[in-house]
Amino acid sequence: MTTTSDHIAQTFPLGPQWPTIDPFLFCAHHLDAYPAGNGSLAPSVPLTGREIGSDFAGVDGWNMYHGDDVPGFPQHPHRGFETITYVRTGRCDHTDSLGAAARFGEGDTQWVTAGKGIVHAEMFPLLHTEEPNPLELFQIWLNLPAVNKMVDPYFTMHWADDTPKLTSADAHGRGTTVTLLAGTHGGVVAQTPPPDSWASQTNSDVAILHISADADATSTLPAHHDAGVVRTLYVFAGSSVSLDGVAIEAGTGVVIDATHEFTLDAGAGGVEILMLQGRPIGEPVARYGPFVMNTEAEIRTAFEDYRSNEFGGWPWPTNDPNHGDEAGRFARYADGSSVQLPKSANSTAL
Repeated sequence: MTTTSDHIAQTFPLGPQWPTIDPFLFCAHHLDAYPAGNGSLAPSVPLTGREIGSDFAGVDGWNMYHGDDVPGFPQHPHRGFETITYVRTGRCDHTDSLGAAARFGEGDTQWVTAGKGIVHAEMFPLLHTEEPNPLELFQIWLNLPAVNKMVDPYFTMHWADDTPKLTSADAHGRGTTVTLLAGTHGGVVAQTPPPDSWASQTNSDVAILHISADADATSTLPAHHDAGVVRTLYVFAGSSVSLDGVAIEAGTGVVIDATHEFTLDAGAGGVEILMLQGRPIGEPVARYGPFVMNTEAEIRTAFEDYRSNEFGGWPWPTNDPNHGDEAGRFARYADGSSVQLPKSANSTAL
């Protein structure tokens, strides 16, 4: 088996936050083995020894993040980019300065265009009191071009049932499933991204795929027609994958030649891959904390604006709202419309 390829540009290890390439800014894989809840959506075990307010140490396999009682990220601002949050397991409770709210999980994806400024909270309620509350999610930051950095903020949900999934089987019946979170794949088009997203722009070629392959399964990753498009594969779980004979162990990122068609051979433990693809925006990036603009002067203005008006204010009674222990998956939008999803057979909600 070969160990090099002209079509693999770079490999790198995966930590808690994964390196990304323009137009992507950030990707984090949150994998938390939360214990049973205490009936108030908080952990039922003591929090002693944790740095509450900034708990990222992974003690006992889970984090409180910036939460005091319920794990998660209390209200915080963003400007100049988008957040894409894909929740595979567990629940995320969203609230924002637009007045929108949602509880989502089970493969749902939330897409927020921060634009000129939004404040939101993302909390992880521990709904089960008699069993653990595992959480797995990805948060991806997608940049906005200068022309769209100050658009009105926008929030939407892409529910799992509406998310395309392409399944295939190799000659031995071993399966591969591609969940299409953004873009196109195999002639199938994902749900529509927000109107001002870079993903909505002509020829941006943004695609986000979650590839899940059975043990020893063989599949094909088709070539893209344009060398100006960047593809990165994050091999985040399973055992390994072979890309045209080059073995890539789980816990590795790979920048590949998008114009080359790859044969993917999963290892004996199967494999899980997140693929980020896009055409670079190619503009200067100035970033500080929750703000991503084109110049340092714009970053200073973002801080001044947030201090003066809090991007419209926070309409919720606490900094870390949650949606209680009875609510299933739902979304309430700023225009007053709402969606309530029926509980599925494998629902993790009570």
